[in-house]
Amino acid sequence: MQLPVKLIENELQIFETWFKEAARSQAPLLDRIMRYIVKRKGKQMRPMFVLLSAKLCGEITDSAYRAASLVELLHTATLVHDDVVDDSMERRGFFSVYGLWKAKATVLIGDYLLAKGLLLSLDHNDYKILHILSDAVRKMSEGELLQLEKSRSLNLKEEIYFEIIRNKTASLLASACAAGAWSTSNDEKITEQMRLFGENAGIAFQIKDDLFDYASENVGKPTGNDIKEKKITLPLIYTLNTINKETRRKIIYIIKNKSGNKEKVKWVISKVEEAGGINYAKEKMNTYKNEALDILHQFPESPVRKGLEDLLLFVTDRKY
Repeated sequence: MQLPVKLIENELQIFETWFKEAARSQAPLLDRIMRYIVKRKGKQMRPMFVLLSAKLCGEITDSAYRAASLVELLHTATLVHDDVVDDSMERRGFFSVYGLWKAKATVLIGDYLLAKGLLLSLDHNDYKILHILSDAVRKMSEGELLQLEKSRSLNLKEEIYFEIIRNKTASLLASACAAGAWSTSNDEKITEQMRLFGENAGIAFQIKDDLFDYASENVGKPTGNDIKEKKITLPLIYTLNTINKETRRKIIYIIKNKSGNKEKVKWVISKVEEAGGINYAKEKMNTYKNEALDILHQFPESPVRKGLEDLLLFVTDRKY
């Protein structure tokens, strides 16, 4: 991922200043928690998509920095809320906000981040960008609720799975690319092109995340973790839809009743491998990656386009 970072190295430093300012609070407890969040930020992949999309379509402006900050504020808000929902005490190898400040403060922090993001856009009349990102928040909520509803029965069709991840995961990346494009182009057609690019990249990203559950190498999360949490991933869906009824019943029984048993989970993973679920998911991931590349190649060749290609390849080739 060296080229994407190099292309927007200065812009990322400016973004850091914008984001820190956007997250700041006058309330001592809030400010302490916000400084903790800022210090523990991840790879900043979504702001990179915003800034590169903006640069692909024109000269980066303050509107692009605000869009990148809004995306990061919304993304952080969803992570903070997710930790409460999942009862997760850790985030990226450190204590989560929930682990340190418990549920009440964490929910309020998530709400605060959402409000700060909304005000950042409204204060500067970035109505189109706010609309793009608000639509992503709606879709993310719908995706989470649909997953909650469907995962209880473990009877998930592939088209429902793609509806879930298109809303839950891909919508934010799609909106990041669209917001970046709009900030420098003000062109509806170009913005929609970049939204579709981001959506396909986001779907490929989620399938890659699914595959980590079956990885033999250390990928930063325990193998079989999704199975233990009863999350239905693409390799598992494919397997449940292709194996014989007896094995299917056994897998469903283990996921529902024995997901804490390591040996049972290993057996499920072995059946997914035997059924070709992993290879099927890889093929699907590459299909969406190639669709994203096709959309990107509609733009003239340039270093920035190459940077977005490299960022997309990082999404699908990453080891963690």
